Amino acid sequence: MTSPIDIGGGGTSVVVSGEPGPKTKGEAVEPAGRSPGRLMWMRFKRDRTGVISAYVVGFFFLIGLLAPLISKLYGKNPYTVYADERPDLFDSAGVPVHPNGGISGQFWFGLEPGNGYDVFTKLIYGIRTSLMISVVVTLAVVVTGILLGVAAGYLGGKTDYFIGRVIDFLLAFPAQLFFIASMPVVVSLFVSPRDETPTYVRVLALIIVQWFLGWMGLGRILRGTALALREREFIEAAKVSGASPWRIIRKEILPNIVTPLLVQSTYLLPNFVTAEAGLSYLGVGIVEPTPDWGQMFSKASTELVMQNDITYMFFPGISMIIFVVAFNLLGDSVRDAFDPKTAR
Repeated sequence: MTSPIDIGGGGTSVVVSGEPGPKTKGEAVEPAGRSPGRLMWMRFKRDRTGVISAYVVGFFFLIGLLAPLISKLYGKNPYTVYADERPDLFDSAGVPVHPNGGISGQFWFGLEPGNGYDVFTKLIYGIRTSLMISVVVTLAVVVTGILLGVAAGYLGGKTDYFIGRVIDFLLAFPAQLFFIASMPVVVSLFVSPRDETPTYVRVLALIIVQWFLGWMGLGRILRGTALALREREFIEAAKVSGASPWRIIRKEILPNIVTPLLVQSTYLLPNFVTAEAGLSYLGVGIVEPTPDWGQMFSKASTELVMQNDITYMFFPGISMIIFVVAFNLLGDSVRDAFDPKTAR
């Protein structure tokens, strides 16, 4: 019901209504009766950059998942040494005789100088390896950050002090230097230095090393969020009702940390991709013949490739740049969708 009300007796009236008034120009109109998740999804869909970035990221994950099928349809695999099977394609130094690394209708991205691996299949399998390792590390970091960060923030006291000191201690480590130094140590725990290291051991070592020094940032963020939430009225009400700490954390706190958790996860994964690639580039990660993104960068930096086939760097390099930029833009869009106040 709408009715005019006279103010001050001067004949000036305003209209009072139970319905919201018109929005001013430039103010976002949020549909009434929608859940926060639905509103977030609607804001995200309006962000063209975010949508395009999501498609690009999804494309890379699809390439990684379907790498065996793509390789089968392509008719080649990343393990065939064409320098031995097709020596006519290489000169005496092991460089492809055709220009641009031997790019042709038969070899779409050319051949790798030296062993002569097919670059296209090596790249898609390398993407598969790097993404698989990075996804597992991200999941492990998220679980650890939730368990320790939320526990420290909500329980407080000695628990908060102990976990806080552990975080401070681990943050003091120079991460990249520790990665390089600790990889051989972790590998030696599973395999004797005199034996050849299986690929699964190297993968496991990469996951352990990156997880060990990767969870503290997320844990500190979630600790601060839980610390703020435990003073809210609905938490006090849950305590008064007799709910256990575990039930409060599970039912009241965890649903309210989804936003920072999801946003931080979209930043963590590309960081772990580049960290894993960096370790393989330095020779302490994945090694041949297992395809890996960083291993391709290492191969491209050798004197043989730099002097004879500069195009070899192009495909892994441009794909890495596209993936990391797209994932970072996706993280920005997810943050803006959850918090419209930060929207550009």
